[in-house]
Amino acid sequence: MTRSTLAAAATAVLAAVALTACGPESADPAPTRTATTRPATEPATPEQTTPAPATPEQTTPAPATPEQTEEAPAAETAEVPDVVGMNHAEAQSLLRSQGFMVNEEDAGPEGRMILNNSNWKVCRQDPEPGPTDALRVAIYSVKLDESC
Repeated sequence: MTRSTLAAAATAVLAAVALTACGPESADPAPTRTATTRPATEPATPEQTTPAPATPEQTTPAPATPEQTEEAPAAETAEVPDVVGMNHAEAQSLLRSQGFMVNEEDAGPEGRMILNNSNWKVCRQDPEPGPTDALRVAIYSVKLDESC
């Protein structure tokens, strides 16, 4: 390499470094760190030379309390209302107001989608009325002029 090539390469490197240093700041800049030095006459001492002795609370596990040894309580039960025979929209509203999620199905063989649920009636439900730990109730309905 010639001297002029080396000088051109060095100038390009310096220009790139200068542009990088003057470029826009990143969105998340690194924290600035400041170094301090001690005078030569002051001896350097480590901040902590020995680990702190273990205390009894750190080495001895706490005794078990009755709350820790008891089993978790059973799942909460809720009372599923009897919605069979009700208008589909009213049954759905009642179930939702009591915290249940509702699946709705056509009880007929056609497997239709229930779009206007106010002109349908409930033929059966799952789970049956009574206490349950279920979160979801399925109601099976037909149009008002059809039989279950």
